[in-house]
Amino acid sequence: MKNLLEVKSLNTYYGESHILRDVDLNLKSGEMICLIGRNGVGKTTLLKSLIGLLKAKKGEINFIGENINRKAPHQRARKGMAYVPQGREIISYLTVEENLMLGMESLPGGLSKNNNIDTSIYDLFPILKDFLSRKGGDLSGGQQQQLAIARALLGKPKLLLLDEPTEGIQPNIVLDIEKAINLIIKETGIGVLLVEQHLHFVRQASRYYAMQRGGIVASGRTSELSQTVIDKFLSV
Repeated sequence: MKNLLEVKSLNTYYGESHILRDVDLNLKSGEMICLIGRNGVGKTTLLKSLIGLLKAKKGEINFIGENINRKAPHQRARKGMAYVPQGREIISYLTVEENLMLGMESLPGGLSKNNNIDTSIYDLFPILKDFLSRKGGDLSGGQQQQLAIARALLGKPKLLLLDEPTEGIQPNIVLDIEKAINLIIKETGIGVLLVEQHLHFVRQASRYYAMQRGGIVASGRTSELSQTVIDKFLSV
């Protein structure tokens, strides 16, 4: 099976600061991989480079067989890449329904041709159906995270980038999110690149890549994660 995402020797800078250093990774459709590492090692920078919010200085990002280095973030979204950033970034003054609608902007024709929410999203996140008229800013952190993921999924992406989706969220909602992500992978064959510190969620992925000082320093199957690797790369 061909790779859905293939990253080769990726280098990204913040000004003069060299953040990502020769990063290589790959991901197939229907696979979830996890990026682990302490804070400040470049995990979020990598996700922002993939979606196009940061421009890579060197290296290649190949997505569905095409080099997308020169594509803008909205073009990458239209091609099938969705990003749920750390902190969620839902729009607090819009209702839950209005936030969900925004997720369909990346579909062919945008919102002008897509104005009906796919109700199957409520099977994944039932609480959202009850809160459609509530302002996004009035939701709890866990509910906002579910909204952010649902919004991304309504664009029917082929690849979902998730940055610390369980940060600051109560354990029962963490389990709900894990269940929803596993179900959507099974049902749609979407690929998921997860940045996570929660060990239980990390183990839901098939493979991991560990980052240190902007580079990939270890990788393997999550089922074979040693305590040494956990102690070194996970803040638990």
